Amino acid sequence: MTDSPADARAAARTEFLNAAGWGAARVEAFPGDASTRSYFRLSDGARKAILMDAPGGAEAPACPPDADPRTRARLGYNALARLAGPDTAAFASIAGALSARGFSAPRILEADLDAGFLLLEDLGDDLFARVIPARAHEGTLYAAAIDALAAIYRSSFEAEPRAFGKSWRIQDYDDTALLAETHLFLDWYAPERGEAPSDAARSDWDAAWGEVFGVLNAHAPGLVLRDYHAENLIWLPDRTAEASVGLLDFQDALFGHPAYDLISLIEDARRDVPRDLAEPLTRRFFERAGLADREAFDAAAAVLAAQRNAKILGIFVRLARRDGKPKYLDLLPRVAAHFVRDISHPALAPVRAAVREISPHVFAEADR
Repeated sequence: MTDSPADARAAARTEFLNAAGWGAARVEAFPGDASTRSYFRLSDGARKAILMDAPGGAEAPACPPDADPRTRARLGYNALARLAGPDTAAFASIAGALSARGFSAPRILEADLDAGFLLLEDLGDDLFARVIPARAHEGTLYAAAIDALAAIYRSSFEAEPRAFGKSWRIQDYDDTALLAETHLFLDWYAPERGEAPSDAARSDWDAAWGEVFGVLNAHAPGLVLRDYHAENLIWLPDRTAEASVGLLDFQDALFGHPAYDLISLIEDARRDVPRDLAEPLTRRFFERAGLADREAFDAAAAVLAAQRNAKILGIFVRLARRDGKPKYLDLLPRVAAHFVRDISHPALAPVRAAVREISPHVFAEADR
Protein backbone atom coordinates (compact mmCIF):
# COMPACT_ATOMS: atom_id res chain seq x y z
CA MET A 1 0.00 0.00 0.00
CA THR A 2 1.39 3.42 -0.97
CA ASP A 3 1.46 6.32 1.45
CA SER A 4 -1.25 8.94 1.16
CA PRO A 5 -0.17 12.48 0.14
CA ALA A 6 -0.68 13.56 3.77
CA ASP A 7 1.55 10.75 5.04
CA ALA A 8 4.20 11.55 2.46
CA ARG A 9 4.15 15.21 3.44
CA ALA A 10 4.42 14.35 7.13
CA ALA A 11 7.44 12.18 6.36
CA ALA A 12 9.02 15.03 4.41
CA ARG A 13 8.47 17.37 7.37
CA THR A 14 10.17 14.90 9.68
CA GLU A 15 13.10 14.57 7.29
CA PHE A 16 13.49 18.34 7.11
CA LEU A 17 13.38 18.73 10.89
CA ASN A 18 15.93 15.95 11.37
CA ALA A 19 18.29 17.57 8.88
CA ALA A 20 17.83 20.96 10.58
CA GLY A 21 18.70 19.54 14.01
CA TRP A 22 15.14 19.75 15.35
CA GLY A 23 14.22 16.08 15.10
CA ALA A 24 13.71 15.74 18.86
CA ALA A 25 11.44 18.79 19.15
CA ARG A 26 7.83 18.62 20.31
CA VAL A 27 5.62 19.58 17.37
CA GLU A 28 2.25 21.33 17.84
CA ALA A 29 0.06 22.32 14.91
CA PHE A 30 -1.43 25.81 14.74
CA PRO A 31 -5.12 26.13 13.85
CA GLY A 32 -5.62 26.44 10.10
CA ASP A 33 -5.95 29.87 8.50
CA ALA A 34 -7.28 31.01 5.15
CA SER A 35 -4.23 29.86 3.18
CA THR A 36 -2.89 26.51 1.96
CA ARG A 37 0.13 26.82 4.27
CA SER A 38 0.40 24.96 7.58
CA TYR A 39 2.29 26.09 10.66
CA PHE A 40 3.74 24.14 13.59
CA ARG A 41 5.31 25.34 16.84
CA LEU A 42 8.48 23.51 17.79
CA SER A 43 9.78 23.21 21.36
CA ASP A 44 13.11 21.61 22.22
CA GLY A 45 14.12 22.56 25.75
CA ALA A 46 14.75 26.31 25.73
CA ARG A 47 14.70 26.42 21.95
CA LYS A 48 11.55 27.43 20.12
CA ALA A 49 10.81 27.87 16.44
CA ILE A 50 7.98 27.86 13.91
CA LEU A 51 7.81 25.46 10.99
CA MET A 52 6.08 26.72 7.83
CA ASP A 53 4.89 23.95 5.53
CA ALA A 54 3.93 25.22 2.07
CA PRO A 55 3.58 22.28 -0.33
CA GLY A 56 4.13 23.09 -3.97
CA GLY A 57 1.25 22.55 -6.34
CA ALA A 58 -1.36 23.43 -3.73
CA GLU A 59 -2.32 26.60 -5.61
CA ALA A 60 -2.22 28.10 -9.08
CA PRO A 61 1.22 29.38 -10.15
CA ALA A 62 2.50 32.82 -9.24
CA CYS A 63 2.82 35.62 -11.78
CA PRO A 64 5.94 35.33 -13.98
CA PRO A 65 7.89 38.59 -14.16
CA ASP A 66 6.55 40.87 -16.90
CA ALA A 67 3.72 38.54 -17.92
CA ASP A 68 0.98 40.39 -19.79
CA PRO A 69 -2.63 40.38 -18.54
CA ARG A 70 -3.72 37.70 -21.02
CA THR A 71 -0.95 35.34 -19.91
CA ARG A 72 -1.80 36.02 -16.27
CA ALA A 73 -5.48 35.25 -16.87
CA ARG A 74 -4.53 31.97 -18.51
CA LEU A 75 -2.35 31.00 -15.53
CA GLY A 76 -5.08 31.69 -12.98
CA TYR A 77 -5.97 33.91 -10.07
CA ASN A 78 -2.59 33.94 -8.30
CA ALA A 79 -0.93 35.29 -11.44
CA LEU A 80 -3.71 37.82 -12.04
CA ALA A 81 -3.60 39.15 -8.47
CA ARG A 82 0.15 38.67 -8.16
CA LEU A 83 -0.02 36.37 -5.15
CA ALA A 84 3.01 34.30 -4.21
CA GLY A 85 0.99 31.17 -3.47
CA PRO A 86 3.04 28.43 -1.83
CA ASP A 87 6.44 29.66 -3.08
CA THR A 88 8.55 29.93 0.08
CA ALA A 89 11.20 31.94 -1.77
CA ALA A 90 8.82 34.91 -1.52
CA PHE A 91 8.51 34.76 2.26
CA ALA A 92 12.20 34.05 2.82
CA SER A 93 13.44 36.80 0.51
CA ILE A 94 11.08 39.49 1.76
CA ALA A 95 11.67 38.49 5.39
CA GLY A 96 15.39 38.90 4.85
CA ALA A 97 14.93 42.31 3.23
CA LEU A 98 12.73 43.51 6.10
CA SER A 99 15.07 42.16 8.79
CA ALA A 100 18.08 43.78 7.13
CA ARG A 101 16.35 47.14 7.52
CA GLY A 102 15.62 46.67 11.22
CA PHE A 103 12.03 45.42 11.02
CA SER A 104 10.89 42.42 13.04
CA ALA A 105 10.10 39.87 10.38
CA PRO A 106 10.89 36.35 11.62
CA ARG A 107 14.48 35.33 11.01
CA ILE A 108 14.76 32.29 8.75
CA LEU A 109 16.71 29.66 10.71
CA GLU A 110 16.71 26.91 8.09
CA ALA A 111 15.06 26.45 4.72
CA ASP A 112 14.37 23.97 1.96
CA LEU A 113 12.76 26.21 -0.60
CA ASP A 114 12.33 23.46 -3.20
CA ALA A 115 10.46 21.26 -0.72
CA GLY A 116 8.46 24.18 0.70
CA PHE A 117 9.74 24.18 4.29
CA LEU A 118 10.92 27.14 6.38
CA LEU A 119 12.08 27.12 9.99
CA LEU A 120 11.27 30.53 11.46
CA GLU A 121 12.09 32.52 14.54
CA ASP A 122 9.21 32.24 17.02
CA LEU A 123 8.06 35.79 17.80
CA GLY A 124 5.62 34.59 20.45
CA ASP A 125 1.86 34.69 20.88
CA ASP A 126 1.19 38.35 21.64
CA LEU A 127 -0.83 39.20 18.57
CA PHE A 128 -2.25 42.72 18.73
CA ALA A 129 -5.74 41.23 18.59
CA ARG A 130 -5.02 39.15 21.71
CA VAL A 131 -3.29 41.68 23.96
CA ILE A 132 -5.77 44.53 23.37
CA PRO A 133 -7.15 45.69 25.76
CA ALA A 134 -6.26 43.35 28.63
CA ARG A 135 -2.49 43.67 28.44
CA ALA A 136 -1.74 46.61 26.18
CA HIS A 137 -3.28 49.98 25.34
CA GLU A 138 -4.97 49.99 21.95
CA GLY A 139 -3.76 53.45 21.01
CA THR A 140 -0.17 52.61 21.94
CA LEU A 141 -0.09 49.48 19.80
CA TYR A 142 -1.77 51.06 16.82
CA ALA A 143 0.58 54.05 16.96
CA ALA A 144 3.52 51.64 16.95
CA ALA A 145 2.03 49.83 13.96
CA ILE A 146 1.63 53.13 12.13
CA ASP A 147 5.23 54.11 12.86
CA ALA A 148 6.50 50.78 11.56
CA LEU A 149 4.38 51.14 8.45
CA ALA A 150 5.65 54.67 7.80
CA ALA A 151 9.23 53.47 8.24
CA ILE A 152 8.64 50.66 5.74
CA TYR A 153 7.37 53.21 3.23
CA ARG A 154 10.39 55.44 3.76
CA SER A 155 12.74 52.48 3.23
CA SER A 156 14.16 51.49 -0.11
CA PHE A 157 13.72 47.84 -1.15
CA GLU A 158 15.39 46.12 -4.04
CA ALA A 159 13.10 44.58 -6.64
CA GLU A 160 14.67 41.10 -6.34
CA PRO A 161 15.78 40.25 -2.80
CA ARG A 162 17.57 36.91 -2.34
CA ALA A 163 17.55 34.21 0.30
CA PHE A 164 19.03 30.72 0.41
CA GLY A 165 20.29 30.91 -3.15
CA LYS A 166 17.02 32.09 -4.71
CA SER A 167 15.60 35.47 -5.56
CA TRP A 168 12.02 36.71 -5.59
CA ARG A 169 10.76 39.46 -7.87
CA ILE A 170 8.60 42.01 -6.04
CA GLN A 171 6.21 43.25 -8.71
CA ASP A 172 3.83 46.21 -8.94
CA TYR A 173 0.32 46.26 -7.52
CA ASP A 174 -1.02 47.16 -10.95
CA ASP A 175 -4.55 47.80 -12.19
CA THR A 176 -4.83 44.22 -13.45
CA ALA A 177 -4.21 42.85 -9.96
CA LEU A 178 -6.48 45.39 -8.28
CA LEU A 179 -9.33 44.73 -10.69
CA ALA A 180 -8.96 40.94 -10.51
CA GLU A 181 -9.38 41.13 -6.75
CA THR A 182 -12.63 43.09 -7.06
CA HIS A 183 -14.01 40.29 -9.24
CA LEU A 184 -14.25 38.15 -6.10
CA PHE A 185 -17.17 40.40 -5.14
CA LEU A 186 -18.90 39.61 -8.44
CA ASP A 187 -18.07 35.91 -8.40
CA TRP A 188 -18.95 35.10 -4.79
CA TYR A 189 -20.59 37.86 -2.78
CA ALA A 190 -23.10 39.14 -5.33
CA PRO A 191 -24.52 35.65 -6.09
CA GLU A 192 -24.63 34.85 -2.36
CA ARG A 193 -26.87 37.81 -1.60
CA GLY A 194 -28.71 38.12 -4.91
CA GLU A 195 -27.87 36.79 -8.34
CA ALA A 196 -24.78 36.49 -10.53
CA PRO A 197 -24.09 39.69 -12.51
CA SER A 198 -24.66 39.66 -16.26
CA ASP A 199 -21.80 40.12 -18.70
CA ALA A 200 -22.98 43.69 -19.29
CA ALA A 201 -23.00 44.42 -15.55
CA ARG A 202 -19.49 42.98 -15.20
CA SER A 203 -18.33 45.23 -18.03
CA ASP A 204 -19.84 48.26 -16.28
CA TRP A 205 -18.12 47.20 -13.04
CA ASP A 206 -14.72 47.04 -14.72
CA ALA A 207 -15.25 50.40 -16.37
CA ALA A 208 -16.19 52.01 -13.04
CA TRP A 209 -13.04 50.78 -11.33
CA GLY A 210 -10.98 51.83 -14.33
CA GLU A 211 -12.27 55.37 -13.82
CA VAL A 212 -11.17 55.55 -10.18
CA PHE A 213 -7.79 53.80 -10.16
CA GLY A 214 -6.13 56.91 -11.60
CA VAL A 215 -6.07 58.59 -8.17
CA LEU A 216 -3.51 55.99 -7.04
CA ASN A 217 -0.80 57.70 -9.09
CA ALA A 218 -0.61 60.78 -6.86
CA HIS A 219 2.07 59.31 -4.56
CA ALA A 220 5.25 57.33 -5.04
CA PRO A 221 4.79 53.58 -4.52
CA GLY A 222 6.33 51.73 -1.60
CA LEU A 223 6.42 48.19 -0.29
CA VAL A 224 2.86 47.04 0.43
CA LEU A 225 2.62 43.98 2.69
CA ARG A 226 -1.08 43.47 1.73
CA ASP A 227 -2.37 41.95 5.00
CA TYR A 228 -1.34 44.37 7.74
CA HIS A 229 -3.81 44.03 10.61
CA ALA A 230 -4.13 43.07 14.27
CA GLU A 231 -4.15 39.31 13.63
CA ASN A 232 -0.84 39.54 11.75
CA LEU A 233 1.10 41.87 14.07
CA ILE A 234 2.89 40.79 17.24
CA TRP A 235 3.65 43.11 20.14
CA LEU A 236 7.35 42.98 21.05
CA PRO A 237 7.74 45.61 23.80
CA ASP A 238 11.31 44.54 24.58
CA ARG A 239 12.37 45.79 21.15
CA THR A 240 12.64 49.46 20.26
CA ALA A 241 11.05 51.74 17.67
CA GLU A 242 9.80 49.96 14.52
CA ALA A 243 11.18 46.63 15.75
CA SER A 244 8.52 46.52 18.49
CA VAL A 245 6.01 45.38 15.85
CA GLY A 246 6.45 41.78 14.71
CA LEU A 247 5.43 41.12 11.11
CA LEU A 248 3.90 37.80 10.08
CA ASP A 249 2.17 37.83 6.71
CA PHE A 250 4.02 39.53 3.86
CA GLN A 251 4.87 36.91 1.23
CA ASP A 252 2.43 38.55 -1.21
CA ALA A 253 4.07 41.98 -0.91
CA LEU A 254 4.07 44.25 -3.95
CA PHE A 255 5.07 47.83 -4.73
CA GLY A 256 1.96 49.97 -4.50
CA HIS A 257 0.26 53.01 -3.02
CA PRO A 258 1.17 53.64 0.64
CA ALA A 259 -2.48 53.87 1.78
CA TYR A 260 -3.16 50.17 1.23
CA ASP A 261 -1.63 48.79 4.43
CA LEU A 262 -2.98 51.71 6.43
CA ILE A 263 -6.47 50.72 5.32
CA SER A 264 -5.78 47.08 6.18
CA LEU A 265 -5.02 48.21 9.72
CA ILE A 266 -7.82 50.67 10.41
CA GLU A 267 -10.60 48.93 8.46
CA ASP A 268 -9.95 45.54 10.01
CA ALA A 269 -12.31 42.81 8.86
CA ARG A 270 -12.05 40.93 12.16
CA ARG A 271 -12.26 43.61 14.84
CA ASP A 272 -13.69 47.09 15.27
CA VAL A 273 -11.11 49.87 15.28
CA PRO A 274 -12.72 52.94 16.90
CA ARG A 275 -13.54 55.62 14.35
CA ASP A 276 -12.13 58.29 16.68
CA LEU A 277 -8.80 56.44 16.48
CA ALA A 278 -8.76 56.00 12.72
CA GLU A 279 -8.37 59.69 11.83
CA PRO A 280 -5.43 60.38 14.20
CA LEU A 281 -3.75 57.21 12.92
CA THR A 282 -4.23 58.31 9.33
CA ARG A 283 -2.80 61.74 10.12
CA ARG A 284 0.14 60.17 11.96
CA PHE A 285 0.94 57.91 9.02
CA PHE A 286 0.63 60.72 6.47
CA GLU A 287 3.03 62.89 8.43
CA ARG A 288 5.56 60.23 9.38
CA ALA A 289 5.65 58.75 5.90
CA GLY A 290 6.60 62.21 4.60
CA LEU A 291 3.66 62.45 2.21
CA ALA A 292 2.10 65.54 0.62
CA ASP A 293 -1.41 66.46 -0.59
CA ARG A 294 -3.75 65.08 2.04
CA GLU A 295 -6.81 65.45 -0.18
CA ALA A 296 -5.27 63.26 -2.88
CA PHE A 297 -4.15 60.78 -0.23
CA ASP A 298 -7.65 60.52 1.23
CA ALA A 299 -9.10 59.89 -2.23
CA ALA A 300 -6.56 57.13 -2.87
CA ALA A 301 -7.21 55.63 0.56
CA ALA A 302 -10.96 55.53 -0.15
CA VAL A 303 -10.42 53.80 -3.48
CA LEU A 304 -8.09 51.22 -1.96
CA ALA A 305 -10.41 50.70 1.00
CA ALA A 306 -13.33 50.02 -1.33
CA GLN A 307 -11.20 47.74 -3.49
CA ARG A 308 -9.91 45.78 -0.50
CA ASN A 309 -13.31 45.39 1.10
CA ALA A 310 -14.92 44.30 -2.15
CA LYS A 311 -12.25 41.61 -2.33
CA ILE A 312 -12.75 40.56 1.29
CA LEU A 313 -16.52 40.25 0.91
CA GLY A 314 -15.91 37.83 -1.94
CA ILE A 315 -13.14 35.93 -0.15
CA PHE A 316 -15.20 35.41 2.99
CA VAL A 317 -18.12 33.96 1.04
CA ARG A 318 -15.70 31.77 -0.91
CA LEU A 319 -14.12 30.50 2.30
CA ALA A 320 -17.57 29.66 3.66
CA ARG A 321 -19.08 28.04 0.57
CA ARG A 322 -16.14 26.48 -1.23
CA ASP A 323 -13.78 25.74 1.65
CA GLY A 324 -16.27 24.79 4.36
CA LYS A 325 -15.42 27.62 6.79
CA PRO A 326 -18.83 29.16 7.62
CA LYS A 327 -17.44 31.29 10.47
CA TYR A 328 -16.39 33.86 7.87
CA LEU A 329 -20.02 34.68 7.09
CA ASP A 330 -20.32 36.25 10.55
CA LEU A 331 -17.77 38.89 9.51
CA LEU A 332 -19.68 40.07 6.44
CA PRO A 333 -21.72 42.87 8.10
CA ARG A 334 -18.58 44.58 9.42
CA VAL A 335 -16.86 44.42 6.04
CA ALA A 336 -20.01 45.55 4.25
CA ALA A 337 -20.23 48.56 6.59
CA HIS A 338 -16.63 49.47 5.71
CA PHE A 339 -17.37 49.03 2.01
CA VAL A 340 -20.52 51.14 1.98
CA ARG A 341 -18.77 53.93 3.86
CA ASP A 342 -15.80 53.74 1.47
CA ILE A 343 -17.86 54.08 -1.70
CA SER A 344 -19.59 57.15 -0.29
CA HIS A 345 -16.41 59.14 -1.00
CA PRO A 346 -16.84 61.36 -4.08
CA ALA A 347 -13.87 59.66 -5.77
CA LEU A 348 -15.89 56.41 -5.79
CA ALA A 349 -19.04 57.76 -7.47
CA PRO A 350 -18.75 55.46 -10.53
CA VAL A 351 -18.22 52.41 -8.32
CA ARG A 352 -21.10 53.34 -6.03
CA ALA A 353 -23.41 53.49 -9.05
CA ALA A 354 -22.20 50.08 -10.22
CA VAL A 355 -22.73 48.58 -6.78
CA ARG A 356 -26.31 49.89 -6.63
CA GLU A 357 -26.99 48.23 -9.98
CA ILE A 358 -25.24 44.91 -9.34
CA SER A 359 -25.53 44.25 -5.62
CA PRO A 360 -27.83 46.67 -3.76
CA HIS A 361 -28.21 44.14 -0.94
CA VAL A 362 -24.76 45.11 0.36
CA PHE A 363 -26.31 48.30 1.73
CA ALA A 364 -28.73 46.26 3.83
CA GLU A 365 -25.88 43.99 4.94
CA ALA A 366 -24.00 47.04 6.17
CA ASP A 367 -26.90 47.92 8.49
CA ARG A 368 -27.09 44.49 10.16
